[in-house]
Amino acid sequence: MSSSKTKRRLTVGIITLILLSLCLTATTFALVWATVSVENNLFQTGIVKINLNDGNPIINEEKFLFEPGATLKRDFFIENLSTWEVYYKIYMLNLEGDLADKIYVTITPKDSDDILYEGLASELTRARVHAADDTLEIGEKVYFTAYFHMPTTVGNEGQGLELGFDMGADAVQTKNNPNRLFD
Repeated sequence: MSSSKTKRRLTVGIITLILLSLCLTATTFALVWATVSVENNLFQTGIVKINLNDGNPIINEEKFLFEPGATLKRDFFIENLSTWEVYYKIYMLNLEGDLADKIYVTITPKDSDDILYEGLASELTRARVHAADDTLEIGEKVYFTAYFHMPTTVGNEGQGLELGFDMGADAVQTKNNPNRLFD
């Protein structure tokens, strides 16, 4: 009797194993059949790149002599060479000299009274300036005017002092960046 129970259990086990194998085969076939593949797809990231005045300095003179009450006006541009619309900001970096705390800088869109940035040269650093309110479209080139002013209140304190700087600009994509983050 135990021999027939063992045979029956063995037969049920083998049949169960065969059925499970058939189910696995059918499931595998269904999975492969339902999978779709598309060849020759390319994915790439966008490029964020701007042109600041073709790399030329805003003040071309090697040395410009300021006196109290003087204002120097210079035009420059930013061009969006990115693959997407960008937010941008303009700032001063590599500041050298004691005039950084005496020269007042104002940056406006060219031929406009709107002020984009204003403050002492030492205050218009990358960490302190914000993104401009407008954006640069793909391929757009925008002209700006920078005013460098030495107030009359500086008086003779400014004699013999110098200011050296580089003008910088950063850009970030607008897509998926509603908070205008420049990280």
